[in-house]
Amino acid sequence: MKRFLGFVKKEFLHIFRDYRTMIILFGIPAAQILLFGFVVRTDLENARIAFLDLSRDEVTLKLSDKICSSGFFSRGEYLTSYKDVDQVLRGSKIKAVVIFEEDFSTKLTGEGKAAISIITDGSEPNMATLTTNYITAIINDFNRDLAGTAANGVLLVQPEVSMFYNPSLKSQFMFVPGVITLIMILICALMTSITITREKEFGTMEVLLVSPLKPIQIILGKVLPYFILSFIDVILILLLSWLVFGLPVKGSLALLLAESMLYILMSLSLGILISTVARTMQQAIFISLVGMMLPTILLSGFIFPIENMPKVYGWISSILPPRYFIVIIKNIMIKGTGFLYVWKETLILVMFTFAFIGLAIRNFKIRLQ
Repeated sequence: MKRFLGFVKKEFLHIFRDYRTMIILFGIPAAQILLFGFVVRTDLENARIAFLDLSRDEVTLKLSDKICSSGFFSRGEYLTSYKDVDQVLRGSKIKAVVIFEEDFSTKLTGEGKAAISIITDGSEPNMATLTTNYITAIINDFNRDLAGTAANGVLLVQPEVSMFYNPSLKSQFMFVPGVITLIMILICALMTSITITREKEFGTMEVLLVSPLKPIQIILGKVLPYFILSFIDVILILLLSWLVFGLPVKGSLALLLAESMLYILMSLSLGILISTVARTMQQAIFISLVGMMLPTILLSGFIFPIENMPKVYGWISSILPPRYFIVIIKNIMIKGTGFLYVWKETLILVMFTFAFIGLAIRNFKIRLQ
């Protein structure tokens, strides 16, 4: 019994001495509780909506003010024609467009009812459903106020809901782009970091470095196979999304593949950077999986809208490359937009790529010394 207790004591000491184990035991559960508690939210907060007011009378202004003063929505721009609706929704900042028909107040008082059209971005099914439900609830509350002030009590504003890009709100339109984003960064970063770290751990990196090959050639030789295999993965996923889920690429396929190549290159450079920091394969796996999987799922906008998160989580998500690739792939694949709508996100990914490569080269040279 005394030996057993001594063994248990030794195991406790080993655990307490290893900070990585302590992080796994206590840090990750705490982080998950905070993330799920604040990020997984089913309410709206300051979602931007635009208005196309063809009547511009007292009732439409009052109803639009009621929608924006609810705290759930913030006022976007006022549109002048129907052709502006598709343009603002393609930009990804506006989550819905509320359209008031012509002579809204006249029809409401004369006929007892008037129509409102609610057009949302169906490429984000969760956000679209929340937006329409909240706006409809506000309109119903507005109806009750009107019925209470009307003489006959039958005034009625009728909302008509439409979904752009994903009319049936298929969840595949959300999950396929997110899966591509998640798989690419995990495979590329994880496999690249493990490959190079394995050489370091087994002591064979020095053998490679004294060979005629230069260090940059060694790294490229290890990275290139994963670049090719990852690009094949993208093509297979796109084919499966088209054949199985009926999700075609509405935009330019060449542009989508080019953006995917950039994202793969960025992920590979991140894996190289991880390999220069990690000393063992276990450390590389820990950093790649835990450091990238949870943030990609929770903070990239893959499942949960960034607009619904507290500001601090929005700031954290701004330093995550998957957030920008999600925007790119949804715009090209689902909305059918061109490069002009995703050039900012593309530029950010290019900056991430150069930053990771520069840091990896710097750390690699220091490690060699």
